[in-house]
Amino acid sequence: MPSDTVSILVVDDVRLDREILRHHLEAQGHHPVLAENGQQAMQILEQRRFDLVLLDIVMPVMDGYQVLERMKSHPRLRHMPVIVVSAVEETMSVVRCIEMGAEDYLTKPFNRVLLSARISNCLQKKHLRDQEQFFLKNIAEDKERPEHLMKSVIPKTFSSRLKKDKRPIVDYFTEITIMFANIVDIEDLSEEPASQETIQMMDGLFDRFDHIALQHNLEKVKTIGDSYMVVGGIPSPFRHHAEAVAGMALDIQEILIRFRLPSNEPLSMRIGIHTGPVRVGILESGKFSYDLWGETVTAASALESLGIPDQIQVSGPVYERLKDEFTFVEREDRVAVSGMENETTYLLTGRKGPHHERPSNP
Repeated sequence: MPSDTVSILVVDDVRLDREILRHHLEAQGHHPVLAENGQQAMQILEQRRFDLVLLDIVMPVMDGYQVLERMKSHPRLRHMPVIVVSAVEETMSVVRCIEMGAEDYLTKPFNRVLLSARISNCLQKKHLRDQEQFFLKNIAEDKERPEHLMKSVIPKTFSSRLKKDKRPIVDYFTEITIMFANIVDIEDLSEEPASQETIQMMDGLFDRFDHIALQHNLEKVKTIGDSYMVVGGIPSPFRHHAEAVAGMALDIQEILIRFRLPSNEPLSMRIGIHTGPVRVGILESGKFSYDLWGETVTAASALESLGIPDQIQVSGPVYERLKDEFTFVEREDRVAVSGMENETTYLLTGRKGPHHERPSNP
């Protein structure tokens, strides 16, 4: 039996009987709450939790049978133990109450020793039932936790395949768009350790990036330190993946205009975007992680690392896809990007149209 005070609802229309039960329960160390009819009892049961109900049968407004019927049809109340304490001695009444879910039945005037024993027995069974439900819930949660973790870090299409086949998964996509965004050196972030306030702010910032990615139908691949990687066109290919990634990059710039670190410093990011083929897969399923491979990934990362703070640097293929809908400035100097030697790169400045001017950091 748990040591905490037990709450018991006493339902009886006779005041003297209610008081007798109250005194008896308080003497046993329990906490009684009184109701004078079935309707009042149901209102109280809706508002708070009890360990046991002592229920009279013959009452005005709503009798004990009706209370039992309503309790047993209620998701939360159906397992609450009920002991009927009634002056009705007919065997049919006893049978009816037991069939409706009552744990026990005592007739008035009740024997105090017998009532205490019946209450103790009911509470013991309830305690064991509560423990069983607690353990079953924990078991169910333990079973769900690995699957939930898998879904949080692996696209649904891959996690579904992993459940059926544990072998490595590698898919080839002929054209996707990758974006790397990296925070430019900030003094507070380079401290060891960084302040807790700064860490929380950065977590909040990356959470906002996650929300933007969902809005654009993009897949976040991972965050590595202060670098954020997102891809468009996987796991489900769609036509406008480059437009979606470009839109997210511009949205990030809009956020950074208003963002300040605890030191009141502005936050700058370099962003690189490239379009091309890629291999996507899971080589070690036990780690619940997936990754992308190929020159497209390397080029996108290089476009970021060789980029300019507060600028979005894109490759020639991205520019060709987006030049009719977005505005660009050609970068004057050449960058040494693997597989793109001597190729022109461009700085994405905004969307075409009068209301899509390029955002800028103050």
